[in-house]
Amino acid sequence: MKLDQIFNARRSVRSFDSRPVNEKDIISIIEAARLSPSACNSQTWRFIFVTHREIIRKICHEAMRPVIPNKWLEQAPLVIVGCSQLDVIANRVGARVTGIEYYQIDLGIAMEHMVLKATELGLGTCWIGWFDETHVKGILGIPKKIKVSALLAVGYPKEAPVKKRKRKPTEKIAFSEKWGQPFRIDDC
Repeated sequence: MKLDQIFNARRSVRSFDSRPVNEKDIISIIEAARLSPSACNSQTWRFIFVTHREIIRKICHEAMRPVIPNKWLEQAPLVIVGCSQLDVIANRVGARVTGIEYYQIDLGIAMEHMVLKATELGLGTCWIGWFDETHVKGILGIPKKIKVSALLAVGYPKEAPVKKRKRKPTEKIAFSEKWGQPFRIDDC
């Protein structure tokens, strides 16, 4: 699949069939994340790959309970927990100098690499950013100095997407030369 096809095929999937994600595909997803860029090449991202049904159930019922319950998460055959090491100099200094938490950007890039690789492999994903971090850390034994920023449900979609995704037109999201000046292809 070409990259543009992967971009167009990617959807947030919340309904998975019961097939497990095979080990070869999991390794490909890990490799996609491993090759992603990071601030100062710090590579502070860390991932926990959860396939055990009881652990996924606990994440679904305990870590999601205080926010919006995502019952569909329980049927995902794989949940990837995206974490970051905070004690790396690029994270500490960068945040003080610029006010930007680079570890969040780095993790986002790595997770998107995983999403795109999963899509290429015929898997569906759904990124979850709203959960109780303390519960996730407790369930998975994650140390305090590690930040949990995202969960990624992964599996084979139960059904093919039927509706076209709503996307804003280019002129609403891209500008030429200054804010508010709509981008036009003839400007290139």
